[in-house]
Amino acid sequence: MTDYGHDLRFGSFLTPRNDAPDAVVELARLSEDVGLDLVTFQDHPYQPGFLDTWTLLSWVAARTERVELSGNVLNLPLRNPAVLARSVASLDLLSGGRVNLGLGAGAFWDAIEAMGGRRLTPGESVTGLEEAIDIIRGVWDTDERRALRVRGTVHRVEGAKRGPAPAHEVPVWLGAYKPRMLRLVARRADGWLPSLGFLSSPGLREGNAIIDEEAAGHGRDPREIRRLLNLPGDFGDPGERVDALVGRLLPLALEDGVSTFILGSDDPNTLAFFGREVAPALREAVAAERRTAGTDTGPVRPAAALAKRAPGIDYDSLPEPLVGRAVEPGDREYGKVRSTYFWSGSPGLVLRPGGDTEVAEAVRWARRQKVDAPLAVRSGGHGLSGRATNDGGIVVDLSALRSVEVIDAERGLVRVGAGARWGEVAAALAPHGLAISSGDWGGVGVGGLATTGGLGFLARSWGLTIDHVVGATVVLADGRVVRADAEREPDLFWALRGAGGTMGIATSFDIGAAAVDRVVHAVLVHDAEDPAAFLERWGELVEAAPRELTPHLTIVPQQGRLIALTTAVWANASGPAQDTDRATETLREFLDLAPVLQQQARLVPYAAVMDPTREPHRGTPGMRSRSALVRHLDGRIAARLGRMLTDGETNWFQIRAAGGAVADTPVDATAYAHRDRNFALSAFLRRSRTGGGESWDELGADAVYPSFETHDHALALDRAFPPATLRRLEAIKAAYDPENVFRGNFTITPAGD
Repeated sequence: MTDYGHDLRFGSFLTPRNDAPDAVVELARLSEDVGLDLVTFQDHPYQPGFLDTWTLLSWVAARTERVELSGNVLNLPLRNPAVLARSVASLDLLSGGRVNLGLGAGAFWDAIEAMGGRRLTPGESVTGLEEAIDIIRGVWDTDERRALRVRGTVHRVEGAKRGPAPAHEVPVWLGAYKPRMLRLVARRADGWLPSLGFLSSPGLREGNAIIDEEAAGHGRDPREIRRLLNLPGDFGDPGERVDALVGRLLPLALEDGVSTFILGSDDPNTLAFFGREVAPALREAVAAERRTAGTDTGPVRPAAALAKRAPGIDYDSLPEPLVGRAVEPGDREYGKVRSTYFWSGSPGLVLRPGGDTEVAEAVRWARRQKVDAPLAVRSGGHGLSGRATNDGGIVVDLSALRSVEVIDAERGLVRVGAGARWGEVAAALAPHGLAISSGDWGGVGVGGLATTGGLGFLARSWGLTIDHVVGATVVLADGRVVRADAEREPDLFWALRGAGGTMGIATSFDIGAAAVDRVVHAVLVHDAEDPAAFLERWGELVEAAPRELTPHLTIVPQQGRLIALTTAVWANASGPAQDTDRATETLREFLDLAPVLQQQARLVPYAAVMDPTREPHRGTPGMRSRSALVRHLDGRIAARLGRMLTDGETNWFQIRAAGGAVADTPVDATAYAHRDRNFALSAFLRRSRTGGGESWDELGADAVYPSFETHDHALALDRAFPPATLRRLEAIKAAYDPENVFRGNFTITPAGD
């Protein structure tokens, strides 16, 4: 007798009759309305009296909101597994993660063969089902970059492209009765789905025993496999008392391990009675018995996943509020959270807290773990420096903190969650005629940029992002949550704007947004055949341009020549009106720099410049980024950069314009002190035998922008912060993080340490 401790779920098993197609859809909607968790349909593609099950599932997904869906079970011999994998993933994405996959090996072979399917022996059908599972899961495995090849005897794919991945971890349930199929369930499936009326020998108890023994022999915990059961309609008969029905169902749950009961009925009254009365009563009865017996309940992590856990982390002690969204190396979502956009990582655990209290709990818990890697904090953006992930350590991912709230539209006061991305912020502020200067791409994360500086497309007209931060909520190293602004925690507030990543975790920011509606957005493409001359002249034009213009320059090799891409925004950050004539006149001067390959200028909302797309973050192994803040692009610097480009030492180089309003803020007003620098340089460097970066060092720059320095470069703090700024930061560090918990960003040693 076995109770596997799974949560109880209830569903309907509906007949997909095509003589009244609306009726079966309404039964599915009724199933949702009466509280059932799951709607399933039988699948007999050769049956002319039935609707096609997959079409029906898609239609029902669009007509419902909550209930999960599945075939019960899909006829694999007539459904190509690779195509089925994409169908399941697509519907799962469209429905918000509500699809399950029930599969059958096939029956009624005369009818299958009549429809063009291949007749299989019993052994071949089991083999084909296992091969199909390999193909289906292989298609869903988008973390694997190699083409999918499964060379089976029944099903084959040769170099199939993977994807899309489903929205959630779609369980594979198998309809199985004979020992060989039951052993396949044990090895490969997530659930066993028989019908009570077809069970003879082995029955439920004997079938469970076969599954459990085989699962254990393959290193699986038998509790990984959910036990589902299709019930005949009389188990939901309103003519029978609820307590009598519960009495019949209770042994199936407590002694035979069934945790999902699916009622086969097309009667609305029966379905309503089953969902509204039987299901709650059975849940209550099972819960009471489990409390008495002390049964282990909750999700079961597979043995294969447990084997991937990192040393030094006490996973089992993780506080309950953090468990649901935590991601371990063996979890399906790990590939999506292990890396940043630019840097590959292999953390031992990624925590995704949902609010300030959970962030604080995550910090306190992480401090008790015995890992070598420093705690990494990620706001959800690109993570160019590489410090937002690690190997073997703990990452606190703030991507759930994505709210954007306009507190006072007249004053332009906005509260932004640290886990948002700037494209999302721009889209949310556009209806209010507001904008915040924030990098040059919508995928940049709020938290990293708003604690380091914020060189965006409004920098010369409006200043840095940090210049308009008026307050922030911060989680400190000891787990306290404080408010930092000019009056409360003023030293922390000062440090937060330029060196915040080393002082604590900012979870939200109050920012004074600019009154910007539409901007002139220009794109100019030149053939930079003489890069040194181009760079020097480009720099002169930028410094001479009105501060309403903020251009960024990217130079990349392309088809044997150097392409210079200038992306510029002209904005009047003191109001919505734009002087398009002055903008055109200023931009025209840039056209004479070199042969023009393309030009375009548009009057658009600022949100159109900041694409809100959330691109996947899969990392780029071996990438190195270096930065420099310089006053001018003089002949020496331009020549050195030009040689790096022509010699192939870098294949990507960018200049962001500063100056203008950036210099209006006093040097000592924030921890970002390089107010006299007109340009921020950054490049991706190719590795050399000596490590790379020597030519970059020859620039002789005495200032850097920390977010553009990868973590394998020994960052000189005296180039990130001038001496007086660094001394003050060290004193503040001693007050707020004396044990240097937040050393994973860039390390400021506490004063006196």
